Amino acid sequence: MRRRTFLAAVPAAALAGRAFATSRGETPNRDRPDVGGGDRIDGATFASRSAAWGVHGATATAHPLASLAAIEMLKAGGSAVDAAICANAVLGFGEPVSSGIGGDCFVLLWDPKARKVVGLNGSGRSPRALTLAEQRRRANAKGLINSFGAVSVSVPGAVDAWWSLHQRYGKLAWKALFEPAIRHAEEGAPVVQTVAYYLASAARAYGRPENHIEETENFRRLWAPQGATPREGEVFRNPDLARTYRLIAEGGGRAFYEGEIATTIERYFQRIGGWMTRADLAAHRSEWVEPASVNYRGLDVWGLPPNSQGFVTLQMLNIMAEFDIRGMGFQSAQAIHHAVEAKRLAFEDRARFYADPAFYRQPTAWLLSKDYARERAQLIRPDRILEPVYPGQAPSHGDTTYFTTADADGMMVSIIQSNYRGMGSGLMPDGLGFMLQNRGELFALQDGHPNVYAPGKRPFQTIIPGFATKAGQPSLAFGVMGGDMQPQGQAQIVTNLVDFDLGLQEAGDSPRWHHEGGHEPTGEAMDARGVLNLETGVPAATQKALADLGWKLEPNPGVYGGYEAIQRWPGRYAAATEMRKDGVALAY
Repeated sequence: MRRRTFLAAVPAAALAGRAFATSRGETPNRDRPDVGGGDRIDGATFASRSAAWGVHGATATAHPLASLAAIEMLKAGGSAVDAAICANAVLGFGEPVSSGIGGDCFVLLWDPKARKVVGLNGSGRSPRALTLAEQRRRANAKGLINSFGAVSVSVPGAVDAWWSLHQRYGKLAWKALFEPAIRHAEEGAPVVQTVAYYLASAARAYGRPENHIEETENFRRLWAPQGATPREGEVFRNPDLARTYRLIAEGGGRAFYEGEIATTIERYFQRIGGWMTRADLAAHRSEWVEPASVNYRGLDVWGLPPNSQGFVTLQMLNIMAEFDIRGMGFQSAQAIHHAVEAKRLAFEDRARFYADPAFYRQPTAWLLSKDYARERAQLIRPDRILEPVYPGQAPSHGDTTYFTTADADGMMVSIIQSNYRGMGSGLMPDGLGFMLQNRGELFALQDGHPNVYAPGKRPFQTIIPGFATKAGQPSLAFGVMGGDMQPQGQAQIVTNLVDFDLGLQEAGDSPRWHHEGGHEPTGEAMDARGVLNLETGVPAATQKALADLGWKLEPNPGVYGGYEAIQRWPGRYAAATEMRKDGVALAY
């Protein structure tokens, strides 16, 4: 049944109601938190589902429509890159709280012809007209860049990243990749549960005067025309985004940066008093970069270099490799304690050394060396929390939506794309149907800091795709969305697979931890010991033992990220998705 036919068949009373399904605030077991899930006959008892298997191709995304669109492209003869671009365009419509063409994009992929892992940095730079002095003048009470508004906006890199990928690896016509997203945006689609929750949260944030957003009428006109954002199951349309997609589909990737779209963005900032110009957009180009890897007990795990935080995962795994994590036990206090300490040490280096390499030379080889990892691991004690925690002394020199695709030729794409904090800056250029990112918030304002703000500079980036090879063969395309949770989550996925022999879906469904605290790349200093967030599935005995060690424990639903993965086996793929979001893994 076609979508229009389905909508016409829905009773008018149902369309007029609040929603077709329950929302997060109305969950039936809210008054009975002791009620658990059902029981699976095989696999881990905590697993939400089994992996999807196929021989021709696979995908895993955070939205069912995006997964379906990716499979459509693969079945039409497209490459994994074609499928990924198509899925990302659909996500920009269906999951705007995490992604969109107003944001940036990073990619790791297995090139089956070159037989190697390839990296792409699709992050944009700060406006040339916005000076450090002006940023400091407009800083918030903490001396940091505001989280919203024009000061937080950097050039969106996603569309040029898509274009660069397609120019090298695409098989289908560029225009064909946008057809599913355009169709959904024009005809409308029901809003899924997690997206409905975060849309309401974004509306509250954008309505606060203290966030200093120059204008929010465009957001309200699109997302809350009747005063409230759509609830789960309500059908939402975005014809403005459909028109913008058509301009990109017909004009090529550079149409975003040099045509009508760029002119509209420049006029919008002139209207609201911002700094982004058509020249800033036209100057943007994605950059092919060399990823690096570390070996974790036989698995080569890859990451992208700064300005991404990809190497943080590698640093964590290098430190964890110095300990018998398997011997400590799955979901044990000691396994979590050692992993959290590895995180704290790696994040201190993240705050000190990670920035745009065009402005600062990172000591990459030293950060990823086994000798340095061994030195840092020796600081960790099993019976107490490390204090103080500090970055290493470098030798001298002269944070989203994640999704993955794979095709019959062996290409595997690990791709992550984001507007950063929630939907982004709160600013939506007139009539374009998408919001601009707020990545610029992640600059520091202190003199001498590697990540200090400068015009035309790329901010520190939290979004990181993950990839792993084994014996020179592609093994795993994976990611965990969510700001500083990303390297923490990636390390947990790897240790679940390698140390505890969990299956691909089980590795993501396993209860997670998240640590917040320490120094940030913005220069902000949080409590050094910080707070350890644990999901409710962590055993009670483990929670007690961690508390006895001195960790401050707090639950914090929503901070544990969103996992998607594809694993390569001889002649077949397995795909897994996140039970904490609305995604679907498909293979055929």
